[in-house]
Amino acid sequence: MTGSAELTAAPAVSDSMWHKFAVAFGLLWLADILFYDQIPGLALPIFASVLVAASVLVNRARIDRRRSIPAAIILVAGLIPAIEDSNPLSFLIVVLTTISAVALSTDPAADGFRLPLTAARQLLLTGPFRLIPDIIAALRANDVTRVLLTWSIPLALGLVFILLFAAANPVIEQWLDQLQPQRVASNLSFGRPIFWLVILSLIWPFINLRWRQRNTTLSTPIDLVADRPPSVLASLLGPETVIRSLILFNVLFAVQTALDGEYLWGHAELPDGMTYAAYAHRGAYPLIVTALLAAAFVIIAVRSGTTEDRRFVRPLVYLWVAQNLMLVASSMQRVHIYVESYLLTGWRIAALIWMALVAAGLFLIVVRIVRNRPNGWLIRANLLVLAATLYGCALINFDVLIADYNVSHSREAGRQGSAIDINYLSNLSPQVLPAIERAILLSPAKSELAAARNRLLNEQAKNMASWRSWSFRGWRLQRYLDTHPLSHQPS
Repeated sequence: MTGSAELTAAPAVSDSMWHKFAVAFGLLWLADILFYDQIPGLALPIFASVLVAASVLVNRARIDRRRSIPAAIILVAGLIPAIEDSNPLSFLIVVLTTISAVALSTDPAADGFRLPLTAARQLLLTGPFRLIPDIIAALRANDVTRVLLTWSIPLALGLVFILLFAAANPVIEQWLDQLQPQRVASNLSFGRPIFWLVILSLIWPFINLRWRQRNTTLSTPIDLVADRPPSVLASLLGPETVIRSLILFNVLFAVQTALDGEYLWGHAELPDGMTYAAYAHRGAYPLIVTALLAAAFVIIAVRSGTTEDRRFVRPLVYLWVAQNLMLVASSMQRVHIYVESYLLTGWRIAALIWMALVAAGLFLIVVRIVRNRPNGWLIRANLLVLAATLYGCALINFDVLIADYNVSHSREAGRQGSAIDINYLSNLSPQVLPAIERAILLSPAKSELAAARNRLLNEQAKNMASWRSWSFRGWRLQRYLDTHPLSHQPS
């Protein structure tokens, strides 16, 4: 048993690790040929055979030769049903026998009827999540790749922010169109990179075998440290990465803020074919997604401790949070412009409330950094703000707010908004009856509004007929209806 420790210890980052990556990418290339956009058939037993062979060859130091023949028999027996016919049951058999064959030949503790379960847990459930940490560990072992790694997060998130800004700002979209990225995108479908990532994650635990044993004496400290998620977080969000990210993100956000100042607040001439209403509508929600991603990055960066370690990082964080607050204000202004053109709806009110919550969350992040509070305090403070907001919303009559605004700002009322949406008003609660009464006086579609009014009157009468459906808000409406007899008369 002298080699037991070697069997269970996590492999050090060396040339052999890069060989494993080369084999894994070779198997990925084979999987792409056999499976992507193809109906599975004979490809499944072929790939399973190659995968087991590659796993055994790369990890030949782990092989127990006495178990090799039983493992081969198990594999062949499992491939026969898939060769006979490809169906869910034969697929399941191939998966179970493949992992069992690998485990039986390389894991000294694998034995008994629990063999498929333990193999499935380590190869299929937890194994795929080792791909990213192992890649990071391999990259950090090299000086050149370590520098590239510190730029990976800034460049990746920077690309995401650029795409979100392009979705929100037609000027940035035109800048990107001049680069003609569709030439590259046309040759690469959206699903293929996802397929590659999933398959590579499933292949990797077979190539970089790392069996966990119950006996803790067989595990090394390297094992325990290498598998901890915080080490991955520290690798990705070290001080250099955070600093580069904040500098890049502040530049990108400054461009978006300047363009918003020119077009949204300064009312400069928009590109051809673009109205202010369309500009406002397309930009509100992508910018909120951008602000949420930015807030998440700040929270994770603060949690990693880099902002406390580097004092000059804090001004960059404060500047970026301030730009995110401007981004939220621009999003709210976009919704306001869109409401002025197309009137108010429940979803638009919800969007404004959500944007206000995002702004409050960004402000609380600054408070958390300034006062050096833990993340638990930040979570509790946000939950308190959310609870207060929900409680306040429960007391606001949004249907009346929407109906009054839409009637008062409609085209029929002499304003620049769109015409009254009768269908939308009629689908609200009876609380909108006073607004519908005013709309009947303004709109030429009196018959449709009168029909909606009569239906809502019947609904209100039904609500007030029983004490079980009584509400204070409904009682106040009934008092209004009782003091305005014309509301009961059809036009």
